[in-house]
Amino acid sequence: MAPLGEMENEMQSFVPDPTRTTDLRRALGQFGTGVALITVQTANGPLGMTANSFSSVSLDPPLVLWSVASTSKRHDAFAQAPAFCIHVLSAQQMDVAQHFAAQGHDFAPYPFDAGPNGAPTLHGCLATFHCDGYAVHAAGDHSIILGQITSAAIQPEENDGLLFKRGRFGRFSPDA
Repeated sequence: MAPLGEMENEMQSFVPDPTRTTDLRRALGQFGTGVALITVQTANGPLGMTANSFSSVSLDPPLVLWSVASTSKRHDAFAQAPAFCIHVLSAQQMDVAQHFAAQGHDFAPYPFDAGPNGAPTLHGCLATFHCDGYAVHAAGDHSIILGQITSAAIQPEENDGLLFKRGRFGRFSPDA
């Protein structure tokens, strides 16, 4: 194994600025994340958005967060929603992730029920977290949305989660 100093010399350093957004996105893409679907019920019907920015924040009170680009056409519906549902997607739900990444209004291909807080709840996800809106914070070109979990569910059988890394969807292979 190479000494740390030698490994650092092999890395390509840069200072993030508006001309280096592609490099920054590539560097951030080295960190694999889970993939979630966030849903809300709006006056115009159900709305969904794929996100890989989901994270737990606190167990007491039970808080989670996710972020949405301020320029997204769906931003205001989510930032102003009194309640939402976060779905942890399985490796078999790549089509769901791609569908709601592209557009958020067409729920026809995916069966759902109204959850305890009224947010659309899709079937077959690894876990769901029904949240009341807790806080929204402006953060650069995104908004950080915090939710307080009021109800959660988990799928009883073990399945692989859908992951996102280097701009691609995939799955974790524990035997690799």
